[in-house]
Amino acid sequence: MPSQIAPQNWIAVDWGTSNVRIWLMDAQNEVLGRRASDQGMAGLPSTRFESVFLELAGDFLSPTGKTEVLVCGMAGAAEGWAEAGYLTVPSPPSAQKPAVIPTKDNRLSVRILPGLKQISPADVMRGEETQIAGIMAGAPDFDGVICMPGTHTKWVQVKSGVVEGFKTFMTGELFALLATSSVLRHVIAKSGWDELGFIAGLKTSHLPTSALFSLRADGLIGDMTPEFARAKLSGHLIGAEIDAAKAFWQDQKLIIVGKNDMARAYAKALKLNNAEAELIDGEALVITGLAHARKWS
Repeated sequence: MPSQIAPQNWIAVDWGTSNVRIWLMDAQNEVLGRRASDQGMAGLPSTRFESVFLELAGDFLSPTGKTEVLVCGMAGAAEGWAEAGYLTVPSPPSAQKPAVIPTKDNRLSVRILPGLKQISPADVMRGEETQIAGIMAGAPDFDGVICMPGTHTKWVQVKSGVVEGFKTFMTGELFALLATSSVLRHVIAKSGWDELGFIAGLKTSHLPTSALFSLRADGLIGDMTPEFARAKLSGHLIGAEIDAAKAFWQDQKLIIVGKNDMARAYAKALKLNNAEAELIDGEALVITGLAHARKWS
């Protein structure tokens, strides 16, 4: 962290369901410091957001005047710090000023970016729109599909700077529920990976849910390892999602947000379906998207 906090510095925040990430930014949008916590929206009452923010980043504040804080993500949900509303697609990801929220600490000037909503079929996103804005800031002519893996994976159609539509899949949450709360928990490893297991799952993802129970049976009477079972379950679910999202990604230019294991798993699944995707770091996109939103807000 810098030895002196300049008055022109500002703070970027991505407040998700499970985690919060905070960056101290200088006037040229360079990162000066970082903080992260598992105190996401899901575990916080709305009255605790300001105090948690100050606990994490109080020493990022300017010693003179107010410090600008620009927030994206679930802090803008009805259950979050303050509700920030939605933009209706088709829409650019950054087409409305952030909501200004009242704070008890007079050192803060906090604004929260709106999310995106789709009327039919009904769908919403919060936080991902800022990463999309980050992509568009670097590639304003991008026309194609953005895959955003996570607990609730988004497939987003983008054209000429506008989000045309999107679709959310609960694949990550289903994996967590099946691996930890279903009968499969007895045969699924808590960590580890087997690439052959993942590929086997992808190849049988078109089968009905009886294929899932076969994981349990194979763990009992076969020689399948827990790591193989974990990867195969992931292959089943991601493969089914890839099949269901084919109308989005087929014959499209593709970007996957993230360079972690999950992003690489999606890239592998797409490659087995003869589709290539570019992987882009998600944190960098959030920072770029927030900096871009700050310019017009």
